[in-house]
Formats: sequence, structure tokens, C-alpha cells
Amino acid sequence: MKLLVLLSIVLLIIAGHQLLRIIELSRGLKKTQEWRLTDSDNNMMGKGMLIFMIFFFLFFFWQVNRFIDRALPPSASEHGVKIDQLWDANIYLITFVFLVTNFFLFLFAYKYRGNSKRTAYFFSHNNKLEMLWTIVPAVALAFIIIFGLKYWNEIMDDSQDPNKVTIELYAKQFDWTARYPGKDGKLGNTDYRQIDGTNAVGLDTLDATGNDDVLIKNEFHIPVGRDVVFKMRSRDVIHSAYMPHFRAQMNCVPGMITEFRFKPIYTTAEYRKLPYVIQMMDGINKQRAKLGKEPVVFDYLLLCNKICGASHYNMQMNIIVDSDKDYNAWIAKEEAKKSVKTVASN
Repeated sequence: MKLLVLLSIVLLIIAGHQLLRIIELSRGLKKTQEWRLTDSDNNMMGKGMLIFMIFFFLFFFWQVNRFIDRALPPSASEHGVKIDQLWDANIYLITFVFLVTNFFLFLFAYKYRGNSKRTAYFFSHNNKLEMLWTIVPAVALAFIIIFGLKYWNEIMDDSQDPNKVTIELYAKQFDWTARYPGKDGKLGNTDYRQIDGTNAVGLDTLDATGNDDVLIKNEFHIPVGRDVVFKMRSRDVIHSAYMPHFRAQMNCVPGMITEFRFKPIYTTAEYRKLPYVIQMMDGINKQRAKLGKEPVVFDYLLLCNKICGASHYNMQMNIIVDSDKDYNAWIAKEEAKKSVKTVASN
């Protein structure tokens, strides 16, 4: 069998060599040099460009239609609505420029294809064109930058909400801890030197303010319609607190406190009833059913958006947005649990 395979390979090489010889001999019969393009060749390539343009644009619009449902659901925060508007403006602008430039690219490739009866014209400089393609992009970029800075400054400005909620997000490989202030409304001081098995976030034991702080794992709650101010810390490496449905992201950097705030506009229950979210979850649960997995319900998520190690993919935490009444009841319950644990430990 090995001998037959070897003979087959040798015969293929010989046949390929003979085929190349035939091609070389046929070239000698032509009256024109093979490397010189004819008008017929140029016409064929020009028409090919137009045909390619049509299929290229059809493929582009097919992709838009195919993957549009993979986009994020509507924003669940007040500032996120403005972020989405700016995003949409950018996408429309980019798509318009993409379609126009590619249309003329392929059109000109056809219109100005090679022709033996036409001589190329050398066009070195034109001040009007230079001004046009300098001013127009500058105006478009200025629009994007000005509105981007405006929204960013609004987000990063100090909260004026008298009923704001302050929460610390503490990141470490590979989980999150949410820390709420106690009844005094103030987060206690921290000291990384005091981190140990019983003091996971490094609360300063000499600071009485932090004695009634509430630590939450697995999922944390925030109220709808109130500013939520996040103070963020990291124990080990740079993590990134990413809450995609709220259009919020901020790095958690060891040795410093970073901050981000937003105001939720939908409770978890309200968001689950949005048509887009219902459609999205139906698609997800159909895929889970094919894999023999149980259906799931939608939840807001806190993710790490920096590759921080082997279990980075699993570093997430559920966020529950409650009505004001439900949130107050939940935080009161957690404070009561904290009090019971404190009494028991004493």
C-alpha cells in the first residue's frame, strides 16, 4: 500500500510538470505578451468590481440583520440612555461613511478601469478637496468628543441626590464583596494590613464606624430611582467592575479607591418584562433546552472586565434592583442578620 501511495505521488508530480510544459508552449502561440493586460481584461475586472460591491453590501446588511439581536438590551440606568444615544449616533455616522466610501471605491475602480485609448491624468493637489476632507471629519469628531465629555462629566460629578446609596465593591481573585454602611450611613475605614481569615475586606478594627457595616456575597441589592455611588477597591490585581446593563465600568486598582455612580430606572421585575429581554431570554432558554439544561431568568450582572487570572470568567455577581420599599426591607433584614451575628460572637 505504501508503495502504491508513493507511485501515485510520483505520477502526480510528473503529470503536473507536463501540464506546466503545455501551458508554456501555449503561451508561445499567443501574439501578445502574457503580462500585458488587454482592454478585455480590464473590462472584465471592472465589471467584477461592481458585482463584488453588490455582494459585499448584501453580506453587510445580512450580518446586521443576523446579529442585531446580540446587542445589549435597553439601558437600565439614567445616564445609560444618553450613552446609547451617543453610541447610535456613532454607528449611524460610521455606517454612512462606510457605505459611501466603499460605493465610490468600487464605482471608480469600474469607471476608471484601464483603457488603451485613454491616458491617465496626474492630479497632484487641490486646496478645496484638502479643506473638505479635513474640516468635515474634524466637525464630526468634535461632535463625538464634546458630547462624550459632557456625558462623562455628568456621570463623574458628585451626586446631589439626598437619598443616595453608597456601596463599596471589593474585588479579589476571583470574587466580589459588596459592603453597605450601617445605620450611621458611613462606610468604615479600611487597612489592608488587617486582612485575614475573619476580616476579608480589611476593616479597620480601631474605627467604630465600620462595626455595623454589612458585607454581602453572591448577590447585592440596589434601589430604583436613587443614585447609587460605588466605591471600588481591589486586594490583589487590577480588576474592572463592569455592569453592562447599566452602561457602567470602572477599574478596581490595588492601593486606591475609584468611584462610579448611576441611577437605575427599571427594577429587575420590570426589566424582565421588556419585549427585547423576553425575546433574548427565550432564545437563550431554547439553546439551554437543546443542551438539556434548566431554563434561567434574567438578572443584572456585575462582571470583571479585566483578565485577572485563571478563573476570571467566573468572577461575577448578581445585582437585584428593588423598589424603594423592597430595598429598605432587604437592607433592614441584612442589618438584623449582622446584629445577630455580632451578639452571637460577643
